[in-house]
Amino acid sequence: MRQFLILVTLFQLHFLLAQSPITKVYIENVFTDSTLNCRALEISNGDYFFATSDGRVMKSTALGISAELIWPQDQLNSPNFRSLAIVNDNVFALGIGSPALLYKNGEIVYREDNVDAFYDSMEFWNEMEGIAMGDMVGGCMSIIITRDGGETWAKVPCEKLPDGVEGEGAFAASDTNLKLIGDHAWIATGGMVSRIFHSSDKGETWEVFESPVIQGTATTGMYSIDFYDLQTGFAVGGDYTSPEGNQGTKLKTTDGGQTWNLVANGKDPGYRSCVQFVPEGNAKQIILVGFNGIDVSNDGGESWKHLSDEDFYTLRFVDSREAYAAGKGRVSRLIFE
Repeated sequence: MRQFLILVTLFQLHFLLAQSPITKVYIENVFTDSTLNCRALEISNGDYFFATSDGRVMKSTALGISAELIWPQDQLNSPNFRSLAIVNDNVFALGIGSPALLYKNGEIVYREDNVDAFYDSMEFWNEMEGIAMGDMVGGCMSIIITRDGGETWAKVPCEKLPDGVEGEGAFAASDTNLKLIGDHAWIATGGMVSRIFHSSDKGETWEVFESPVIQGTATTGMYSIDFYDLQTGFAVGGDYTSPEGNQGTKLKTTDGGQTWNLVANGKDPGYRSCVQFVPEGNAKQIILVGFNGIDVSNDGGESWKHLSDEDFYTLRFVDSREAYAAGKGRVSRLIFE
C-alpha cells in the first residue's frame, strides 16, 4: 500500500508540474557547426536526429552532447533535406527541389523528376504507412504515400485531391506543415492561398477548408500546424519578409480543422516557423519558435509571453518540459520551467 501511495503521489506531482505555467526557458547548445542549416528534427527513444541542407543526416551520441553522421552523404545528388521521419530503426529523409529524392536508410526509394517538385514535410501513421506533402504540380498539391514501410511510394493523382489554386504551395521551414493523429492527416498550405487539407482515412480521400491567416503573396500563409487531439489544433505563420507583422499570424480550431479563428490578433508574436503543443499541457500550453525567438502561451493561444530572442527554425518535445530545437549553426536542448 505504501509503494502504491508513493506512485500515486509521484504521478500527481508529475501532472501538476506538467500543468504549471511555463515562464522560462534554459538553452544548452548540444551540437554546433557554422555550416549547419537544419529545418528537420525528430526525437526517437531519447535520441535526437536531424537532417541538413547539405545532405547530412545526424544522430546524437555521448548522452546527447554531440552527434555523428549515420549514413554517407550522397555527393552525386547533394540533397537539401527539409523533411525527416524515424520509424523503428528506419530513418527517412526527403529533399526539396528537382529531382525530389526520398531516402530510406541512405538508399533512394522515391524519385520525382519535375521542375516544379518541392517537398515540405513527411510523417508516418505507423510502421507501414507514411505520407509526404509538397507544392502544387499539375494543378494539385503533391502528396505521396507508402503502405509498405517506405519501400515504395505512390503519388496521389490530382483527381483524388481538391483542386489547387494558382500560387498555392507550402513552406519547407520546419517539417511541420503536416500533422497525423489516428487515421487523420492535416496539411497546411501557404502562399497566395493558405488552406487546410484534411483526410480522415489515411490519405484515401481528401477535403479542404479555408483559413483566416494572412495570405495573398508568395511569402504569406501558414508555415506550421499542430494538433493536440482530433479536435484542437493550432497554426502559425505570417510573412517571413515582414516578421514583425502580427496581423493574421496565429489561428486555432476546435472542430478538427473545419473552421479556424484568429487568436491574439494584432499582438505579438508575429511570424514564427514552428508551433508545438506542450505534451500533457491540456491543449493550453503552446510553444512557438522562429528566427525572432521563442514564445509560450499558457491559455490556448489567447495571450503570449516572449521567452527568448534565440533563433530556431524547428522544435520537438521529449516530454512536457524538455525539447530540442534546431536552426542555423546549431541544435540545442531546451528546458522549460
